[in-house]
Amino acid sequence: KTNDYSVPVAWGHQEVWIRAYVDEVVIGCRSEVIARHPRCYAREEVVFDPLHYLPLIEQKINAFDQAAPLQGWDLPEAFTTLQRLMEGRMHKHGRREYVQVLRLLETFTLADLQAAVEQAIDLGAIGFDAVKHLVLCRIERVPPRLDLDVYPFLPRTTVEKTFARAYLSLLSDRQEAA
Repeated sequence: KTNDYSVPVAWGHQEVWIRAYVDEVVIGCRSEVIARHPRCYAREEVVFDPLHYLPLIEQKINAFDQAAPLQGWDLPEAFTTLQRLMEGRMHKHGRREYVQVLRLLETFTLADLQAAVEQAIDLGAIGFDAVKHLVLCRIERVPPRLDLDVYPFLPRTTVEKTFARAYLSLLSDRQEAA
C-alpha cells in the first residue's frame, strides 16, 4: 500500500488494477498485464523498471543523466563502452541512439543484446542500426546480407529473367527429337 511501482509511460495516468503476491506485484490496465515487479516489503519505496521510462527519455534526451529510474541500473560494461563511443562520435544524437539501443531490451534478452553490442564494438559499427541488425542476425541465425549500396565502387551485375524455352538451345539435336 505504501510503495510505488512503475508502469510503462504509455500507460501513465490510466486507471490500473494491482495484484500483490508474495514475491511479485502485477499491474494491469483493463484486461492486459502491463508491468511486473519483485515485491518490495520496505515502506515508502519507489520501484522502477528502467525500460518503462526509455520512451520518455528518448524524447527528453537531456534528462538521461539525471533520470532517477536509470540510476543504479546495472548493465554490462559493453553498454558503457558503446555509450561513450556513441556520444563521442555523434554527441547529442549519439545519446539518443544509445537510448534506442537500450529500448531493444523491450524486445530482446539482455544476453542477446549484449552479444550484439560487443560484436558492434569489435566491428567498429557504432550505431543503433548496426546493433539492431546484429541482434536480429543473432536471433534469426541468418548470416547478414551484404548491402551493395554501401559499396558504390563495386561493379553492378544484371541478371535477366530466364524463360524455360531458352534451355532448349542446350539440348542436342538427338535429345530434341526424342
